[in-house]
Amino acid sequence: MRKNFPITQNEFALVDGETLVSATDLKGRITYCNPAFVRVSGFLRDELIGQPHNLIRHPDMPSEAFRDLWATVQAGRPWSALVKNRRKDGDHYWVQANVTPVLEGGRVVGYLSVRTRPDREQVDAAAALYQRMQEEARDGALMTHLREGRLWRRGLAGLVQSAQRMSLGARVQAGSLLTPVAVALGAWWGCGLTAGQGAGLLGVAVVLGLWQGWRWQRSLVQPIRGLIKQAHRMAAGDLSLMNEAGRYDELGRLERAMVQLNVNLQAIVGDVRREIIGIHSASRDIALGNHDLSERTDSQASNLQETASALEQITGNVRTSADAARQAAGRAEHTHEMARRSQQSVQEIVAQMDAIAQASGRIGEIVDVINRIAFQTNLLALNAAVEAARAGEAGKGFAVVASEVRALANRSRQAAGEIKVLVDNALTTIEQGHERVRSNGELMQQTLGSVQAVSDLVSSISRASAEQSVGLTEVSRAVASLDGITHQNAAMVEQLSVAAAALSGQADQVAEAVRIFRVREPASAEICEVVG
Repeated sequence: MRKNFPITQNEFALVDGETLVSATDLKGRITYCNPAFVRVSGFLRDELIGQPHNLIRHPDMPSEAFRDLWATVQAGRPWSALVKNRRKDGDHYWVQANVTPVLEGGRVVGYLSVRTRPDREQVDAAAALYQRMQEEARDGALMTHLREGRLWRRGLAGLVQSAQRMSLGARVQAGSLLTPVAVALGAWWGCGLTAGQGAGLLGVAVVLGLWQGWRWQRSLVQPIRGLIKQAHRMAAGDLSLMNEAGRYDELGRLERAMVQLNVNLQAIVGDVRREIIGIHSASRDIALGNHDLSERTDSQASNLQETASALEQITGNVRTSADAARQAAGRAEHTHEMARRSQQSVQEIVAQMDAIAQASGRIGEIVDVINRIAFQTNLLALNAAVEAARAGEAGKGFAVVASEVRALANRSRQAAGEIKVLVDNALTTIEQGHERVRSNGELMQQTLGSVQAVSDLVSSISRASAEQSVGLTEVSRAVASLDGITHQNAAMVEQLSVAAAALSGQADQVAEAVRIFRVREPASAEICEVVG
């Protein structure tokens, strides 16, 4: 017998109402196990499917229990007893095991085991019994053994127990035989019959008892055995055969109740199989829809990422343009201020040149005065020279003075003439400069207007760029939010795909669970394909 180690002797408690179900083939290899069985065993489902069922056998279980189990189920009868199983981590759990042969075409094709949580009193009693059986097996004096999961003893106690557990057929046959035999013996002894008469009466009583026993066997025991056999078939999942015998007594009512139970079970199994088909179809549709939605979501996410990247680049460019526009606006404002100051300086230069022109005009007037004075002085010098000549020798000194005065007057007139020429040239130059400065002032005024227009335009561009930057930032946030929502949708699609796969897996498990039931007519070929 397989020994699984290590063990911890720590008990793992089952949940109330939890049912552990597994199915095996004829060699005891696991072909199906429900989620509760997987959870309690501690193994993964993939670690269980295809493995021998004794993978969970606990070394504290006596080999006699499994000998009786296999002897019972291989004979086509159900087996029920408490079993101590081992978990993967070495802990153990107690179950009330109910093992039923799975029949197909009247022959055993596998075994179904359904386990529930036993009471603590049952666990304590079973633990003590199995320990005693282990000790008896080690001592080589096994006085306790099992039959169909029930305790049997050897020796005289076993004979008494066998008598107490006599089958109904044996009891009916014994009762049918003993009653007339007892009456015949009483009549033989009480009536004083001869040996021949007594023997004849006893023979008649035996024949009558056998005949009565045969009648009871046919009318009572055999129908009960048929019902038991049918109950075993139903317990094994075979719902395909159930016929009424047409009786109207209590056995007939019991038979009709079992027929109705069979019909109800067939209806339930048929409904479950049809619902499984619907679940499979819905799961496939959900999976296909999820796949298409996932592809669309991925494409949308990719496009959004590209859009977000492009928007980020555009936003950066616009932000740079806005910064450049702000700087240009500042420089334009500075240029406007410089142009305004230049215009003011030109205006001041024009004013100064006007003042210079006025001063130059004044100088011309003074030169004219000097010319007139020089002319008068020259006339006076001529008169003085004439008078000195008249005076003769006495007037020579005056003549010299007059000559000098006339020379000074001529030089003054000459200098005044040169000054006038210079002043006229200066006035001409000043007038030309004044005209040029005035023209430059007009150009500066036009430039100032252009600079103001450029400054206003650059300011408008700066404001528009700032507003565009704000708008693009909001669009980027909206795209980022949409991208986040898209990723959330993708995650939800993934979760939905996982849920659909889990739903399909659960439908497969339910289909596997109801596969053991065989009904008269499957709902459709598709049901056979899905469930089988």
